[in-house]
Amino acid sequence: MALKMREYALLHYGAFEDDRAACAAANDCSKNGIEIVDVYGPYPIHGIDKAMGLKPSRLTWACFLFGLTSLICALLLQYWTSAFDWPTNVGGKPYESLPAFIPVAFEMTVLFAGLGTVGTFLVWARLFPGKRAILTKARVNDDRFVIVVRGGMPVADQSKLEELWKQHGAAESWAEHQEIKS
Repeated sequence: MALKMREYALLHYGAFEDDRAACAAANDCSKNGIEIVDVYGPYPIHGIDKAMGLKPSRLTWACFLFGLTSLICALLLQYWTSAFDWPTNVGGKPYESLPAFIPVAFEMTVLFAGLGTVGTFLVWARLFPGKRAILTKARVNDDRFVIVVRGGMPVADQSKLEELWKQHGAAESWAEHQEIKS
């Protein structure tokens, strides 16, 4: 049995005190071809997704599919129950009265679309119970905005990165080796 080798990557961190400075620095990093791994902050930064080159989320499709599936299941269950399994004459109404099915079908759609989307997100992001957060410094999410870029650059590019971050008002910067999770 072969042992799995651990892989490590060098990551550079730049901490900013202002969200606009962090966003501007991230835009400049993208323009200069520096790969942004992640951006941490105490609240979301408007426009950072474009600077990072992130694609739109596919969770909307998961929500749509969960909602559509639950809507169809709720309508079919109500139709089968009222028209075939237990037909009951209520005020002379037909057994397959679609308007009577709408409130329950709507509520089931909202419930299962919401629960399914949250469950999909938790599985996709690997946010399982007991998972520990890996933060490199104590103030990363408290009052600082931190840009993480992939290392392994030549020394000239590292000094260019430091210059770029200082130009945008970085409070501090550091580099660390971190294990790559596969």
